[in-house]
Amino acid sequence: MKLTDLNRDGGIGANSLFIQLGDFNLLIDCGLHPKIAGRQAAPDLAKIRGQTIDLIIITHCHLDHIGSLPIAMREHPNTQVIMSHGSRMLIERMLKNSASVMLRQRDEEKIPEYPLFTHDEVARCATRMHAVPFNLAKKYRSATDEIQVTLYPAGHVAGAAGVEIRHKHRVIFFTGDVQFDDQRTLKGAHFPSGPCDTLVTETTRGATERPAEKGRAAEMQRLVDSINDTIQRGGSYLIPTFALGRMQEILTILHDARRFRKLVDCPIFASGLGMDLVDYFDEIARKTKQVQFSRSIIKELKIRPLPRQIEAGRDAEANAIYVVSSGMMVERTPSYLIASGLAGHPRNTIGFVGYCDPDTPGGALQRARQGDPILFRTSHVKTKLRAHVEKFELSGHADRDQLLNFAKQTNARSVVLTHGDPDARAWMAQQIGAAMPEAKVTDPVPLQTYLI
Repeated sequence: MKLTDLNRDGGIGANSLFIQLGDFNLLIDCGLHPKIAGRQAAPDLAKIRGQTIDLIIITHCHLDHIGSLPIAMREHPNTQVIMSHGSRMLIERMLKNSASVMLRQRDEEKIPEYPLFTHDEVARCATRMHAVPFNLAKKYRSATDEIQVTLYPAGHVAGAAGVEIRHKHRVIFFTGDVQFDDQRTLKGAHFPSGPCDTLVTETTRGATERPAEKGRAAEMQRLVDSINDTIQRGGSYLIPTFALGRMQEILTILHDARRFRKLVDCPIFASGLGMDLVDYFDEIARKTKQVQFSRSIIKELKIRPLPRQIEAGRDAEANAIYVVSSGMMVERTPSYLIASGLAGHPRNTIGFVGYCDPDTPGGALQRARQGDPILFRTSHVKTKLRAHVEKFELSGHADRDQLLNFAKQTNARSVVLTHGDPDARAWMAQQIGAAMPEAKVTDPVPLQTYLI
């Protein structure tokens, strides 16, 4: 097998792997880098121009995995795309939202090459996107070769899949983004227990050690307690969330707490793509039974939309909970604007519930100490950090020890590391090397081709 990481910058970004198995060529994911603007945010698809791509496989619908898919489909107009049923129900909405965001960025940030694709192009591409049930082995043929593909539930987010590929007598397994623990809205991953020849594993939390006392149930309770404390002292509580997956889980946690009278009575604001996806999650829950979610919680929580205009640097003093994107507080997003008003007041709290890239505003806020100056650059706000900043272990990604244990279970002869920052990959490489001394561990350099 030959493997090329097309993500120009490595790490976590425009995730896309070009895989060559015999005479069969496939692409696994085709994302868009959240911290880079313009064409450089896409994978380097020039590396596969002139190649026939026999199949594209999508692991899940976060934009760092699908955000450049229409570009790849444009350049390879005869290639079919497969994904799980849950992902197929979400993908068009996610891509169309991305096209709309790029249009806004073109105008606000003067990026002339945006949008990289349009709503109409997404609609045209949709006829080549196909849903495949979990746990069903399907064969795909090229002109001269054949592979067998099976998708397995990966936890992480609705529709997320691990991918098993069989070629001749060889078995390759791709974890995609995976969560082995049950989440409030989604069961944990259910991967095959048998051995494989090659394991390609994510490493997102490789640099993060979870203390034993921070199990998921305890962290959910700690979040509710933190909210209650903040509201009771007259403050507001901001929870920056990813629109897909994390927002629906947080709303469900709040609903559970309020139903059992463990959450104080206060307004809850939520809006944007995450609220639009509530209907999709409800539909996935009804049609696939793979998600535990009902849109009725929106009515029962009396969710309010955000005000049309959010004044940067102003604390609205709403004594409320805000569940808004982006999860990393990317500039110009609602969570960024609201944080610029809340950060300077000790009555408020900003609580992070998922992965946050160190180079994003959310990452910078997590590193800051009380009294440190905080600059919200695009909002033209500078303040001293007085608000409480909390981090809760509610990630949609598996803990590093879980990834290590799964790697050992596979007894793979070769392990490839993906989707992680350098320190996360370094920990995983060292630990896998020690636990599996006969396995070859590869941390691929972007755009270099490896014989695995």
